[in-house]
Amino acid sequence: MQSMHTTQQATFYHPRQTVSGPAYSPWFKLLATLTTLALAGYGASVVLRFPILDYGFGVQMLLLLAAILLGLSYYGFLHSTVTVDDYGITQTWLINRQVAWSDVRSAKMIGIPLAGWLFPPRLVVRTGSSYHTFNGGTEALLTEFAKISLAFQMKK
Repeated sequence: MQSMHTTQQATFYHPRQTVSGPAYSPWFKLLATLTTLALAGYGASVVLRFPILDYGFGVQMLLLLAAILLGLSYYGFLHSTVTVDDYGITQTWLINRQVAWSDVRSAKMIGIPLAGWLFPPRLVVRTGSSYHTFNGGTEALLTEFAKISLAFQMKK
């Protein structure tokens, strides 16, 4: 009986075709670029105004790690992709996120009112005891997210 339930749950949702694309919209990438440039410029001005080498090792490491984290985050925003396929949903980033259809209990799209042009709605997927958020940077991904959300709302 348990295996039948798992099989039914695993086959509950399947996309008609694989949909893949960038996780972040061009507007968001532009904002990330401007923010990264502003923070890098501010960091450079701090390094030029203060004798960083005279500060302790901890302060130097904190500044270095902040710069590395800024660079990694920026790279992730530019290169992150989302794929919806027969197996589930995957988003690449610094750490890849993957949720199999058999693990999904519910799915819902959430957004920020009046800021959808910059921050498009996200798909929030609930699994056992955790939530996973997936970003969609293209109309095709957002359309697939809406289908997923609708399918899991109708399941209730």
